[in-house]
Amino acid sequence: MAGAITPIVMPKWGLEMREGTIAAWLVEEGTRIAVGTPIVDVETDKISNAVEAPDPGLLRRRVAQAGETLPVKALLGVLAEPDVSDTDIDAYIAGYVVPAAGAADEEAEAFETAEVDGLRVRYARRGEGRGVPALFIHGFGGDLGNWLFNLDALAEAVPVIALDLPGHGQSAVALPGTTLAELATFVARFLDQLDVERVHAIGHSMGGAIAAQLAKDHPQRVASVALVNSAGLGSEINHGYTEGFVAAASRRELKPVVEQLFADPSLVSRQLLDDLLKYKRLDGVTELLGTLGGALFGGGRQSETPALELEGSGLPVLVVWGAEDRVIPAAHAANAPPGATVAVLDGAGHMVMMEKANEVNALLKRHVGG
Repeated sequence: MAGAITPIVMPKWGLEMREGTIAAWLVEEGTRIAVGTPIVDVETDKISNAVEAPDPGLLRRRVAQAGETLPVKALLGVLAEPDVSDTDIDAYIAGYVVPAAGAADEEAEAFETAEVDGLRVRYARRGEGRGVPALFIHGFGGDLGNWLFNLDALAEAVPVIALDLPGHGQSAVALPGTTLAELATFVARFLDQLDVERVHAIGHSMGGAIAAQLAKDHPQRVASVALVNSAGLGSEINHGYTEGFVAAASRRELKPVVEQLFADPSLVSRQLLDDLLKYKRLDGVTELLGTLGGALFGGGRQSETPALELEGSGLPVLVVWGAEDRVIPAAHAANAPPGATVAVLDGAGHMVMMEKANEVNALLKRHVGG
């Protein structure tokens, strides 16, 4: 009868996740659940999120307990129909073995590097499918880890590529230029290095403006554009955030700045702050961010708005926003080009792809599949 038993396991969110802590169960035993139903909240050292049901069925057993920290792929619960006996379920749980993580191998495979115009670029690839890949471009001061809840989800639909832009993450602390045209051209040269002809360009914040610029300057390279809480659709931007992020030199200074990214400030964990401070303390990073932020967002005004020029491009455009964005106004979503798909999600701020990952992933899958 084991074939009629479906496990619910600890997911792997992002390229570096090894374990998660059960925060709370969201459904009771005996509940019939549909695909995509949020089942259990899990906290990682980065952020918390809800595990969704991968299959429909009856929740017969909650195996993991609140407060328990478990490795990726550990058994959290069991789905089975009423004709499966409790004895069979007990035997299944007792015999369940967590697949070996192979942490060292996974770490080696998680990231790759490329040399682009003399600059080292860290990137990741996911998904074995065919078709036009999706390219994820992060925002100002971010890195490819900003997409930790999105990469593997979208890799179920299309191949996925995510990079650390120059001066960000673990790429070289140098800039190819401070204009969107120079940054977009660098991204195109990065795609040349990977021998990738066309992509679905998906950008968050500054990365959205780079995606729009890539579509404008290198139209043959772009199959569609997805703009997530994007720069480039209006002039306003919260310079208290951009300049505060550059200036913050301690956890105490950085915490209230980073809290502006989320509708729920409790999502800003100590680990998230420590990771950002580690990056900001690299030689040259503060000066680089100051230069880049001043060029693109000086005085609280966006110097370039390429996403306003996507009208007439013929490209499918998706615009997603967190309604409570305190960095770039959600009102800018109304400036999307005619014919664009626009979704403004309540209960999320600037990091909507983290706070509303499941909804954003569903929108992205439809977008790249369309």
